[in-house]
Amino acid sequence: MLNTQEIVKKLELIFDYYQLNASSFADKIGVQRSSLSHLLSGRNKPSLEFVIKITECFPEVDLYWFLMNQGDFPKSEKKVVAVPELVNTQKNAELKEVNSFVINQEKHKNNSKSTNSIEKVMIFYTNGTVKSYNYSEE
Repeated sequence: MLNTQEIVKKLELIFDYYQLNASSFADKIGVQRSSLSHLLSGRNKPSLEFVIKITECFPEVDLYWFLMNQGDFPKSEKKVVAVPELVNTQKNAELKEVNSFVINQEKHKNNSKSTNSIEKVMIFYTNGTVKSYNYSEE
């Protein structure tokens, strides 16, 4: 996890990218201005709720980039290859469920004029691990 100074630098990058000041950024993500001020001064660290609000309000902010220095900001538009067939039957069932979801989303996409598309599906396990499936249109 990043230290407070790195978080502040990332927040400043986000401010610059979206051409916002601290007050308008706080208003946009729905936090008190004083909370953001305490974070920027190094007094407090960001809560999970704070980070989630950022990624929900600003889709170009990648969660892994913000917290773990992995990935890019803004998110890259690269397409990733589809998930290969898995050996474990539980994972096969999960993959089928993900594929079914993707197929239904694609049918919906073809029937609507939306420009949104599926980029990634994530499965959160009870043991705390996460499996990420990236989707690419072939």
